[in-house]
Amino acid sequence: MEVEDRLAALRARIDTLDDELLALLNRRAALTVEVGELKRVAGDATEFYRPEREASILRRLSGANPGPLPDAALVHVMRELISACLALEQALKVAYLGPAGTYTHAAVLKHFGAAVEPVAAASVDDVFRAVEARSSDYGVVPIENSVGGSVSQTLDCLSASALAICGEIVLPVHHQFLSLADSMTAVRRVYAHEQALAQCRGWLDRHCPGAERMAAGSNAQAAQRAQQEPDAAAIASVEAGERYGLATLAADIEDYPNNTTRFVVLGHRIPKASGDDLTTVMFGLPNRPGALHGLLGVLAERGLSMSRIESRPSRNALWEYRFFVDIVGHAEDPEVAAALTAMESRAAVFKLLGSYPRAVL
Repeated sequence: MEVEDRLAALRARIDTLDDELLALLNRRAALTVEVGELKRVAGDATEFYRPEREASILRRLSGANPGPLPDAALVHVMRELISACLALEQALKVAYLGPAGTYTHAAVLKHFGAAVEPVAAASVDDVFRAVEARSSDYGVVPIENSVGGSVSQTLDCLSASALAICGEIVLPVHHQFLSLADSMTAVRRVYAHEQALAQCRGWLDRHCPGAERMAAGSNAQAAQRAQQEPDAAAIASVEAGERYGLATLAADIEDYPNNTTRFVVLGHRIPKASGDDLTTVMFGLPNRPGALHGLLGVLAERGLSMSRIESRPSRNALWEYRFFVDIVGHAEDPEVAAALTAMESRAAVFKLLGSYPRAVL
């Protein structure tokens, strides 16, 4: 009885804390409603979603977290709370590369929480168009993978669009081999996004060498195709398998276990500095010796770091390129602002694509 008595006492304390949490959660929600009302008084152009504010909250609480609740669990709980409270101010529509069940869909839910309305788009271009037309408030698209490299379609759209990057999401990616077939030997075709095919090339060579590899617009689209073809398989997420009724013939088939995809959030405004930010720029250079070295030297002179550099054909002239660079810091930071001014003066083409909080867990 001693153990049962202690359990009963502990459960009673938990119940008391739950009641206190309920009261505190609703007090927070009420304050959020007041914030929303003040924003509406300020005008229709007021932004209800503030990525820099959200990132600052999550970093502050993670830094103060004494445990035993892990930081990742704390951040997840707080994201859902922030999401639910934000929905009381204004329900957000977020466009993403669909259909439901893609990794981009998972990135939306990780970053914005479950209280937003995800809106599936058929392509990266369509995500940009949805946000540009304001039929969605924000968009989420993949920009690079740790194995497959940059997503060229996203870079090309960023070059042409007036939208700004206002956030980033980093998502570990684990691919499942999904099918209606009873075994891998019965699989004749494998559908997947081209990035997923590249990330699982070694595994496919070893385990499914005779199957035809078919590129799909997304991994969830691949799962839809596999649902219609009993001798086909898809490379997609666990969620996609569950959503489309496919069995997992092999789990976690990515060639590199640390496979991670980075996504960016698209919006109409660049958020304020959060204290831990990235700035993304695109530029083109005159074709002369040392031009790239001279422009990047602007960053070194000011002690600024790059976290990524990528090139893409400009499509304007043969062997002419555009460069995409992520700079550590915010465009409002004095040293970054001075560097951007100097870079623009040396570039033939220059565009600030965004300045935004770095991903929190």
